[in-house]
Amino acid sequence: MAVLVTGGARSGKSGFAEAYSARIGARGLYVATSQPFDREMAERAERHRLDRASSGFEWETVEEPFALAELLGRLSSAYGGARSGEPPVVLVDCLTLWLTNRLLALEEKEGCTAREADGEMERLIDELVHAAVRYPHPLVLVTNEVGSGIVPDYPLGRRFRDLAGRLNRRMAEVCDRVFLVTAGIPVDIKKLAFRLEEL
Repeated sequence: MAVLVTGGARSGKSGFAEAYSARIGARGLYVATSQPFDREMAERAERHRLDRASSGFEWETVEEPFALAELLGRLSSAYGGARSGEPPVVLVDCLTLWLTNRLLALEEKEGCTAREADGEMERLIDELVHAAVRYPHPLVLVTNEVGSGIVPDYPLGRRFRDLAGRLNRRMAEVCDRVFLVTAGIPVDIKKLAFRLEEL
């Protein structure tokens, strides 16, 4: 079962995703996609790790800024055996940081045009969506809602916003539940979704 949790910056989506995970599993595997490039980011990551450790729920943290689809494939195999016991809830935080990491790596690749980079990103998004669909155990994915703000005034920012919107839409289509968290309040938006067939 895959669950998507989206919302704006500091909306409470990560806290909700962690609490939700603790309700549906006995332990959790926290997949961190951030790369602490500076001291403030490193301190922030450590604070989050300490908060998880003191939550009363057993978390193991894995850092994976790039190979999310591959990681889900490996976890699928690792937790597939009868002797592995109940698999942990896998919480990925977050998809938009993964997207950033991948997009910036392509930007730095010599000779790679924006069009080629976007094509490669679409392929990577496809891989990740398919990996989420195939993953047979509880999976919670956190992402950022980036389309509600201003239009970035530089090309890379606009490309990121467009790719993030497409990633969120694709993932929402395949997830069993989708929560939007606003001001700390989670709403199950897939339950509320209007369908054209209702007309």
